[in-house]
Amino acid sequence: MTKLGEPLGDEGRYPSGLRLLHWIIAGLVLATWPLGLMIGFVKDAVKLDFYMVHESIGFLVLWLMLLRIGARLTGRMPVIDGPALERFVAGLVHGLLYVFLVVMPVSGFLATNAHGFPLNWFGLIPVWSPIGKTPDVAGTLSTIHQWSAWILLTLFALHFAAVVFHHVIRRDETLYRIL
Repeated sequence: MTKLGEPLGDEGRYPSGLRLLHWIIAGLVLATWPLGLMIGFVKDAVKLDFYMVHESIGFLVLWLMLLRIGARLTGRMPVIDGPALERFVAGLVHGLLYVFLVVMPVSGFLATNAHGFPLNWFGLIPVWSPIGKTPDVAGTLSTIHQWSAWILLTLFALHFAAVVFHHVIRRDETLYRIL
């Protein structure tokens, strides 16, 4: 394991495209999550605008995540060392982050469609509704979306705690793999 201050070669870092996607997606999710929470507290006159921005950013996250998954499956990944249990837990958390970063926008997109509000992406591009207004599944899809958001927040907290652990306690180069 490379210690802080030792040079980290290219083989120790994620490819630049994955690093860029990581930070763009992180920024978008960190903007979208509180925006979604605020929808319940805004005036009715602007509520649909909040939904449109929230859902539009979420839809963008979905496509960026699909791009990221493709890049991850086809690109070179850095060698990860450390204890087997630690590597397993890190892989599990990362895998679940990927799953919920797809499940959450898909369930949100389908939920709003099922409630009868098709997406007009950033108010510019109408997006085809795969299910149309379907009130009998709208509540279930909304519940999946809400639970996914809380699960994603928990996974983010675990991911962030691991970053702090590696950077502050272990003082290794783990953080620099993604910078």
